[in-house]
Amino acid sequence: MRFIHVEDGLRLRFPGRDAAFNEGVEIGILAVNLASGRGEFTLQLSSGTLEQARALAAQMGYRVHVVWCDKAWAGVTFLTGRRRPKLTLIHNPPEAQAAG
Repeated sequence: MRFIHVEDGLRLRFPGRDAAFNEGVEIGILAVNLASGRGEFTLQLSSGTLEQARALAAQMGYRVHVVWCDKAWAGVTFLTGRRRPKLTLIHNPPEAQAAG
């Protein structure tokens, strides 16, 4: 029997249920979160549900970022909306300005 992570600090378990049932519950929790329209959220999913989670997220307009992953679990962030580029300030030393 394993725990299913609903959100931080809240885990559920279903005694006597198999892995397929648990994965179905995880995908159901994901679907509810995606349908809520939240701009960004992170879930811990079993590694076996990643491909289905990616497909569902894409159909609902979300991008998927796997934060960490091992054989059993993955921490996944789901994002929607436009993504702004990350800008970096580059210091240009005076000697480089004189040469250019």
